[in-house]
Amino acid sequence: MKSNQRRAFLRASLPLAALIASGAAALPATAWADTAYPKQKAITLVVPYTPGGSIDTMARLVAEQLQARLGQNIIVENRAGASGLIGSEYVARSAPDGYTLLFNASSQVEMPLVMGRATYDAEKDFTAISQVGYVPLLVVTHPGIPAKDLREFSSLVKGGKNKYTWATSGYGTSGHLAEELIKHGLKLDMDIISYKGAAPQLTDVMGGHVSAAVSPMPGVYPHVKSGKLRPLAVTSAERLPQMPDVPTVAESGLPGFELLSWYGVWGPAGMPEPVVQRLAQEVEAVKTNTALQARFQELSFVTVPSTPAAFADVIRKDIEKVKGIVADANIRVAF
Repeated sequence: MKSNQRRAFLRASLPLAALIASGAAALPATAWADTAYPKQKAITLVVPYTPGGSIDTMARLVAEQLQARLGQNIIVENRAGASGLIGSEYVARSAPDGYTLLFNASSQVEMPLVMGRATYDAEKDFTAISQVGYVPLLVVTHPGIPAKDLREFSSLVKGGKNKYTWATSGYGTSGHLAEELIKHGLKLDMDIISYKGAAPQLTDVMGGHVSAAVSPMPGVYPHVKSGKLRPLAVTSAERLPQMPDVPTVAESGLPGFELLSWYGVWGPAGMPEPVVQRLAQEVEAVKTNTALQARFQELSFVTVPSTPAAFADVIRKDIEKVKGIVADANIRVAF
């Protein structure tokens, strides 16, 4: 190539090179980060309740296995308060890069439905990644209360000699909804006292400061095994193998009653699709871990196959179902 031709070629190439460079610089950071995810930094998995409860227990079990599969540290961070709102809103406002995730239960979807004014939209403000599974809940009381099951407890409350109370780990949780439905269905005059999570909730029941509670199996079952709490009923349709003598709520005066708590992983809205799919695939793989399955079985936790699309569908259906429950029982809370 002659020198004048070479100079002409370079002049023509420079604008194209500049255009390519500027175009690359204009690409979103997440587009470049997708291929390296999650190598950039540790992942924060937010639990919107206090340590020691069912949601925290399950989050830590999943996080340990997920960390090993992703090859990146996962920090479980408890951001409790306002019945889970503080932690959930924090994740909703976080960068949608896959480094801030939320582990929550069905309360994530149910909470906005019982509030007088919802502060987030469970569908629009989050990315559904994976439903992990579900658990039944136990109706429990302090062993000193003279009732062996929910029927006897109901008769005790209606006797009117003492004022009995419910403790809930937070408004809008499955436990709260179950307490409202039992209270409404059995016509029990009982106030519901809200706590920042299952740990303080159950601590006060064990201390005799509150009469009873409804709480998911993973957090409450160890206290039942130790004798610190007495199980009155289970919210599943059938009795549990671990406690065959404990009746269901349906057997205790509310035919057809069934209410389960399901758990899942969310991220902020707008996450890159490759990151969402990577996380969903790894969470799916975690569910098959042999050691984890044994722990799940002990806690009556049932894993379910899931994809982001399937989880989004579960959320939509649960919103419709819970709307009906909230309307029928006239459940409303305000902060």
